Amino acid sequence: MNICIVLRDITEKGGGERVCVNLANALSLEHRVRIISYYKSQNSPIYALNPQVQVEYLERCGERSGGKIGYLFKKIFYRYILTLKARKSFKQDDIIIANDRALAQIFKLKDKKYIRIWHLNFPKRKRNLDFFDEVVILSHKEEKKWKQCHPHISVIPNFLPTFPTKQADSSSKICLSVGRMDRGDQKGFLRLVDIFAKIQPKIKDWKLYIVGEGTLKEEIKNKIDTYGLQDCIFLKPFTPEIQKEYLQASLYVMSSHFEGLPLVLLESGSYGLPSVAFDICAGPSDIIEDEKTGFLIEDGDLEGFASKMEILMQNQELRRDMGQRAKERIQAQFSQEKILEEWNKLFTQLQIRNLQSPL
Repeated sequence: MNICIVLRDITEKGGGERVCVNLANALSLEHRVRIISYYKSQNSPIYALNPQVQVEYLERCGERSGGKIGYLFKKIFYRYILTLKARKSFKQDDIIIANDRALAQIFKLKDKKYIRIWHLNFPKRKRNLDFFDEVVILSHKEEKKWKQCHPHISVIPNFLPTFPTKQADSSSKICLSVGRMDRGDQKGFLRLVDIFAKIQPKIKDWKLYIVGEGTLKEEIKNKIDTYGLQDCIFLKPFTPEIQKEYLQASLYVMSSHFEGLPLVLLESGSYGLPSVAFDICAGPSDIIEDEKTGFLIEDGDLEGFASKMEILMQNQELRRDMGQRAKERIQAQFSQEKILEEWNKLFTQLQIRNLQSPL
């Protein structure tokens, strides 16, 4: 089967891009897979693609090139031009997978099947999803809501292509959090600093590493400085060798305001890290078994979050046991083989549906 994955910029760094690369690599084991990237802000993709996965760039620059006016033009109008350009090459594909909002909901080819992967929680307003033959969401938590706005919803979570052989050091006194530091603070790093400030006077020998980049970085740094926590909270740059960060930590913390199915929770669990996360609309509750592989905290309860962090920070045996259960759960539920089987089932269903549809 010929499959095309469409996204804005495969050369950017982030969870969505990594998920896209993982999916392309996995599907290429059984199908002919290519990627259409609307933009190219870096020389090449950050994450390694299998050689058989071909990438076509429609533009040789980043979406944000050309200043604010240029960016707004591209965001509002230019993607329609690029979609029309991409449409010409869709003729060789059986299935087109839209990895984000890059694909404009026009210019649909009748003999193709279009899938939209939705990476975040249920949207506040419907976003022209009728264009797509199937919408793939990542979490079971909001499946009922989704089925009220689209007739064909599939829940297919993210996966890990491989599992590490090494295990995190449960004796370490490092908490870890990873993500983009973007405006809007999706990852909740500002409130994570507030949480750590509650803990630090009682547990002075622990450190918090926040790994990532983005426009919010300076504001996060200022908050750390305001609390006087420069010696225990460290902002570290993005690294393609994130496994080193997981291995030196003993606790993963996720303070996000919203998520889809966070890859970092899968990765941290695969290294044997227990997690503490807010029980937001979707995501963490699909991965964390409360009080078994970590703790789920009512969203906004900073005191409760700090309390559960304290419990784990003061008990190495509990960290080790929860981390081991997390590792076993990730390997059982989120392997490439298991999730690839779900994708192939969906492709078969789409083919059957295509044969049954009237000409």
